Amino acid sequence: MTRDPRRILLTPGYILHHRPYRDTSRILEVFTREHGRLSLFARGVRGPKAKLASVLQPFQLLLLSWTGRGEAGQLTGAECVEQGVSLPASCLMSAFYLSELLLKLTTRHDALPALFDDYHETLEGFRRGGQLEPGLRVFEKRLLETIGYGLDLSAEANTGERIVAGAYYHFRPAQGLVPTAADAPGALAGESLINLASERLQGVRELDDSRRLLQAALAQCLEGRPLSTRTVAKAVVRREASNTRS
Repeated sequence: MTRDPRRILLTPGYILHHRPYRDTSRILEVFTREHGRLSLFARGVRGPKAKLASVLQPFQLLLLSWTGRGEAGQLTGAECVEQGVSLPASCLMSAFYLSELLLKLTTRHDALPALFDDYHETLEGFRRGGQLEPGLRVFEKRLLETIGYGLDLSAEANTGERIVAGAYYHFRPAQGLVPTAADAPGALAGESLINLASERLQGVRELDDSRRLLQAALAQCLEGRPLSTRTVAKAVVRREASNTRS
C-alpha cells in the first residue's frame, strides 16, 4: 500500500502559539520533531463542547495528526503523550519566551530534531523545579548553534588565542570576543565564557555575563524585531516595583 505523503499521523509536537479563526476554530503554530515549525487549521476546537480544547494547550507534549501539504495543514487529531505536572506559574513567562524565540528564529518546515529535544528538555527542567536562569541560557546557546549563529567561546576573534579564565573580554556581534580591561563597561569574565561553553552555569557573575552575551547575539539574529515576552516581563517588573514603593 502506498503511503499518502499528505497525511501525517501521531508525530510529537508542541503548540507555540494559537489564534482564533472564524467562530469555533483556531490557527495553531506548532513545532514538531520530524517536520519542524508549521501552521495547522484546527476546526471546531473552541466552545464548551469542543473535545480537543483541553488538549491543545502550550507546553504540553502532544501527538499531532494532520492532512495537507503546503503552508498549512488541517489538524485531524491530537492527544497528550502523558498527563504531566503543569508548569509552575513562575516559569510561564520564561516558557513563552522560549516559544517566541522558536517562532521568530526558526524556518518553517525545517526539521530540527535536536532543537526540539532541547526545547522539551528545558520545559521538563522547569516542570521539575530546575533553576530558570541556567536553563534559559543553555537553550539560547543551543538555539544559536542550531540556526547557524553559534558563538566561538574558545578563542579571541582577532588572534585565535584561547579564552583565559582570569582575563576579560568584550563581545562584538559581527566579530566575536576581543580582550578588554577588567573594569571596562560591559566586560565579560573569561571564566564565565568557559563555563557557558561547557554549559555549567551557577554563579551570579557567570549567569549575568552569559545573559548579556546571549542577548547581544540574539539581537543580531532578530534584526530589530522586538520580543513581546521581554516587553511584558519588563512591564511586570516595573509594576511590581511601583506596588512595592506605594
